[in-house]
Amino acid sequence: MHVSFTSLAIVAAVAFVAPLALGLVPAVRLPAVVLEIVLGIVVGPAVLGWVHVDAPVEVMSLLGLAFLLLLAGLEVEFDMLRGRLLRITSLGFAVSFGVALLAGLLLDAADVTGAPLLIAIMLSATSLGVVIPVLKDSGEASTQFGQIVIAAASIADIATIVLLSLFFSGESSGVGAKLVLLGGFVLLVVAIGLAVARVEHSMRISAALVRLQDTTAQIRVRGAFVLLAAFVVLAEQFGLEAILGAFIAGAVLKLVDTDQAMTHPQFHRKLEAAGFGVFVPFFFVVSGVRFNLDALFASGSTVARVPIFLAALLAARGLPALLYQRTIGTQRSAAAALLQATSLGFFVVAGQIGMDLGLISEATGAALIAAGLLSVLLFPVGALALLRRERREANEALPQPMPAD
Repeated sequence: MHVSFTSLAIVAAVAFVAPLALGLVPAVRLPAVVLEIVLGIVVGPAVLGWVHVDAPVEVMSLLGLAFLLLLAGLEVEFDMLRGRLLRITSLGFAVSFGVALLAGLLLDAADVTGAPLLIAIMLSATSLGVVIPVLKDSGEASTQFGQIVIAAASIADIATIVLLSLFFSGESSGVGAKLVLLGGFVLLVVAIGLAVARVEHSMRISAALVRLQDTTAQIRVRGAFVLLAAFVVLAEQFGLEAILGAFIAGAVLKLVDTDQAMTHPQFHRKLEAAGFGVFVPFFFVVSGVRFNLDALFASGSTVARVPIFLAALLAARGLPALLYQRTIGTQRSAAAALLQATSLGFFVVAGQIGMDLGLISEATGAALIAAGLLSVLLFPVGALALLRRERREANEALPQPMPAD
């Protein structure tokens, strides 16, 4: 059997060129994932036809999705999810899902799209992997504002993945059975997490891990990959979505591998290097290759859905930020609303699941992904502009030094 690696090589080249092009023009503040998807559309069947999703490309794309969810699980700041911060952000997500469900029902009643519950879950998501770099680069990650946004995005990440797996897994069992299976899966995850924690605290095993972690064995990275593969398989065996297993693998690593003794401070960076350097770009470029440009522009009504979905996303994720107004002020609440409404990766994943299950059309899926692209393009830029204006106004309000005689 002959296997061609031509498409794989072109996708790899696109994944290399996209961030390099943005790095050469630093004035263009565009997330690399957006350019990766756009270039994927260009080299795919919709435009040039250079790339087709064959077996090697499909495998790399699936691994990219798994690593994306693993790294998203690693980004969840569990230390922040407590006390008043947990209460306010949990309430915010409840409001968000309520608004999203109402939007889904209205869109269904207006024949804009079907599957109101799936649309509601999609509109309740935030791209944690996009939001955190924006906060870090602006120096806001450790502020009260940054902690609220990260906590809110973390809850949205966890809740939407669980809801998607619970209601829209490819398995045909009912929701009650899925809840039982989800409970069993969670118990098994807890047991595995405790076992991993005990193994790490074994002096002999810990010494071996330290000895092997920076050699060609890269033992901790291999262990993380084993955990990722195991949880993906377990999720599928329990009739749940594989993405839940990948996300939980990252969350378990975050919880059990705190490294308080700083014996392996580079571990997470190594995982990010493997994920973002090799696998994750394949997922986004291939998402562009699969993007049905013809379906999006087949009719004016399909194109018109893009701003409708974008407005629905902003309403669902932005309105709950009003709850933060007393804590962080009006302008920062508006910035939080824009950051919370930044969502792309989950749109791609959930949209593909919806199309595979026949719940939404390819045109609707393309319009949703286009709305996600616009959210990543517009909302972080708007949030940063609001933060800069707020800082400028705060500086202007400070007492000015008296001129010297």
